[in-house]
Amino acid sequence: MRLTLLHVDDALELQLDFICACTHAGAELIGVAQEASAIRLWGRQQKLDDFREALVKQLSSGKTEPRLTFMGSGDFHHITAFLVTFALENQTAPITLIHFDNHPDWVKFDNGMHCGSWINRALEFRKIEKIITLGVCSDDLKRPEWKSANLAPLSQGLLELYPYDHAPSRVRRDYGSGASFEQKSGSLHWKTIRHMGEQNFIEYLLSRIKTKSVYLTIDKDVLTREDAITNWDQGSMRMPYLLSLLIEIGKRHVVIGADVTGDYSTPRYSGNLWTRLCKRVEILMDQPRGKPDQAQALNINSAANHALLEVLSEVMA
Repeated sequence: MRLTLLHVDDALELQLDFICACTHAGAELIGVAQEASAIRLWGRQQKLDDFREALVKQLSSGKTEPRLTFMGSGDFHHITAFLVTFALENQTAPITLIHFDNHPDWVKFDNGMHCGSWINRALEFRKIEKIITLGVCSDDLKRPEWKSANLAPLSQGLLELYPYDHAPSRVRRDYGSGASFEQKSGSLHWKTIRHMGEQNFIEYLLSRIKTKSVYLTIDKDVLTREDAITNWDQGSMRMPYLLSLLIEIGKRHVVIGADVTGDYSTPRYSGNLWTRLCKRVEILMDQPRGKPDQAQALNINSAANHALLEVLSEVMA
């Protein structure tokens, strides 16, 4: 396994004990904060291309071991689309992308990519057979069509979404039924983890992964605030259950790559005035107000990263 710390903001840099542990484990340290500031929250295609070029220049190449990447705020979750492409380069058979998040990240977004839209980009990758999203609790599921959700992949069997807990989602179009939902009376009724029971859900999830290989992407906002402090509203999953899911997946499947995001960092954007203003307005609408206590955030997020590093290192060994 190759361990990478991708510094897109200052979130990881402030976790000195975690950096020390990663350095002792032979981690590759990559600094792309300047280029990343232009694509925080979202980026137009040219800025995304610039970031990818800067990233490729610093990534070690010529190795076939799976890469585990830790990066900063969930505002950068769309970087996962790049990391997945690198992981797929040496794959000949299809894989399943398993996505842990409090948000579905399925909105439509033109001429670029948003941290809330990257699932649509990943669905274009020929070697991804299916994406399974786990743990969503957010209001993104309330009336998803109104929020520009791309729900077609649910009907096509390309996407399965299992909320941790959520009421049915009101919709206007007909999406039929799938492995993770059933449409009744104008609503999508989800198979939720809470309703199925955590242990029962593990077995059901494993039955839904049809490929030998998987890629794991974890946004820590899937966790409660007792286990992570992020820039976003957070879900109901607890860390022990997340770790148990990773362990059970790893027992039955080959993990070809993984990434972890979701550490809190102060939003900083580059670009022209209009771009910066649009992003500021967007986070005022979508993200919780106020900053968390920095010391508390560092302690909680560092502990979460240590736990995830330990388990993912075993799973990907």
